[in-house]
Amino acid sequence: MTMPTSFTYTRLVQFAETDLADIAHFANFFRWMEEAEHAYFRSVGLSVRTEYQEMEIGWPRVSTSCEFFIPARFEDQLQIQVRITKMGEKSITWEIEFSRDGTRLALGKATTVCCIWNSEGLKSIPIPPEIRLKLYPA
Repeated sequence: MTMPTSFTYTRLVQFAETDLADIAHFANFFRWMEEAEHAYFRSVGLSVRTEYQEMEIGWPRVSTSCEFFIPARFEDQLQIQVRITKMGEKSITWEIEFSRDGTRLALGKATTVCCIWNSEGLKSIPIPPEIRLKLYPA
């Protein structure tokens, strides 16, 4: 199932996120991917930690990658566009595009799995219909 909708999250590159050359460190892109994903969940009335039918649901990552094209620098205003590219029975594949003034800086991808957790650990479950509908209402 291909998901045509997207969500854009904007943030400013902070001084502490850059090196002496004024370039954002690559590891920050992974933090920003997660930050934008969390903002997407909030925008549809959810959280990445959700209580559902007396269970705690979370979305651990099983795969991440990021391809870099142009550096992000201190005080760059980033537009981070989040798209669901695939929604499976238990997983979501995300594409996260970083841009500045219409120029693509990087392209990240992540796959998360819907899980419950308790004292025994994590267990994947099918994405509940109510949550699926909020994430992709079409």
